Amino acid sequence: MNNLLKIKTPAEEIAQRRKADFALANHGLSNLRLAYWNLPTEALVEESIFRGEGNLVEGGALCAYTGKHTARSANDKFVVRETNSEGNIWWGTYNRPFEPAKFDILYERMLGYLQGRDVFVQDIFAGADPDHQYPVRIITELAWHSHFARNMFLHPQKLDDYKSFMPEFTLLALPGFAASSSVDSSNSDTFICLSFERKLAIIGNTAYAGEIKKSVFTILNYLLPLQGVLPMHCSANVSPTDPNDVALFFGLSGTGKTTLSADPTRRLIGDDEHGWSDNGVFNFEGGCYAKVIGLSPLAEPQIYNATHRYGTILENVPFDPLSRRFDLDDDSLTENTRASYPLQYIENAVPAGKAGHPRNIILLTCDANGVLPPIARLTPNQALYQFISGYTSKIGGTEVGLGKDPEITFSACFGGPFMVHHPYRYADLLRRKIERYHSRCWLVNTGWVGGPYGIGKRISIRYTRQLLQAALSGNLDVKDNFTTDPLFGFEVPIHCPDVPDSVLVPYNGWPTRAEYDRRYRDLAQRFLDNFAKFGTGIPPEVVASGPRL
Repeated sequence: MNNLLKIKTPAEEIAQRRKADFALANHGLSNLRLAYWNLPTEALVEESIFRGEGNLVEGGALCAYTGKHTARSANDKFVVRETNSEGNIWWGTYNRPFEPAKFDILYERMLGYLQGRDVFVQDIFAGADPDHQYPVRIITELAWHSHFARNMFLHPQKLDDYKSFMPEFTLLALPGFAASSSVDSSNSDTFICLSFERKLAIIGNTAYAGEIKKSVFTILNYLLPLQGVLPMHCSANVSPTDPNDVALFFGLSGTGKTTLSADPTRRLIGDDEHGWSDNGVFNFEGGCYAKVIGLSPLAEPQIYNATHRYGTILENVPFDPLSRRFDLDDDSLTENTRASYPLQYIENAVPAGKAGHPRNIILLTCDANGVLPPIARLTPNQALYQFISGYTSKIGGTEVGLGKDPEITFSACFGGPFMVHHPYRYADLLRRKIERYHSRCWLVNTGWVGGPYGIGKRISIRYTRQLLQAALSGNLDVKDNFTTDPLFGFEVPIHCPDVPDSVLVPYNGWPTRAEYDRRYRDLAQRFLDNFAKFGTGIPPEVVASGPRL
């Protein structure tokens, strides 16, 4: 906000109470009107409402709208090409090169834009494992973005810790600042640009809060593999009685990571981003960022309850301005409606955000073709093949340009847009950990059955939960309970407690078996074509674990 009239804001008197000794001048920021340092949630809510950034709705959540960008701008993300890092980066669709000189000029213009304006600072930590924890400074133009950062990450607990905070990476997010594609060599007026040499990420011309979260994830995806730690786009939960009975759920947004990991019979470690070190699995975050369109109080009670709590941010959820009731079924703004809330809003969450090594690894695919089985058991090499392939469907609205219908895609490591190294670098880390800790691997289809999207129907969450419960408990591992899929070679169960046998047979419900086979073979060919783009360097036993036509 450019406060030309110098109107006193609600938190102005306490804006400097948690100011770090490592000042904003070290980042080149000067001539600001005022910097608001590490405000708590309550003060940030007041500031957001005072500045017209959001409204309180029924239950106490803050509802904010993001304007024209209601999803990630995947085509506007860049990585600065620098001597020390360029050899580690998988350049291409996800990591577009940006010239250092252009980055410096763009950043200088951002600093000029901030002259006389207010900013909000949150000094946070990414990573619940103290051995692999990164201090990150997040500087935002909007108060509710600072609230979002506070919800989503870990923060110091004592005043002295705030004072002595020293960031290893800095992120600057200015929705009011636009690039010029002709001057900056960007794709549009929007940009997300990371410099690993300068340890700086800059975001402009988008108020979609997910860009902040995913930029931090991208930073960790570069740094942690250099230490032998596997960063993962997955949710994780653990048995309440066995800290080593950990389950990981890999998948893109909308495939069920948040819903399936929020299991009342297990404890939630985190819903989206984790690391796997020699100490075990640890959450990168301190909050959840759940997709809430069509959220059901019966199927997803814990997440639904979180949307009705003070401290939660509802992003692009329509509400009645008089009654303040919001409608989670209303997709008039976007299919990609979101809720950001602290992890402790899930009753059975693990406060420490970490646990032991995974006993089970679940790869979630939302198959819009409707041909994959609801669950399949994978060998380690098959798991690596599926992990590198990352087959799924992008769910409507999660990226700029996506419509309401699912879009079939292959997203390497089930998080291609955030992976900086070559996919096999992550896959090799995964292989070593599977072998060392004897993790079992599963492919779970949360997409369509009985036909493709538009003909079949999406599999019941209840059935998926039953299948997962049987897999995690070992109840599927009964002798002679599996058949081998003729194309992909993975093992498909014949029976599962509380699930009709017909559900386990993927061609049931299709008009004809021939039509199903034709669609299935077409998908297999897509796998082969996609895998060819990864080039040499992938072991032949992994390549051979794909479909056989």
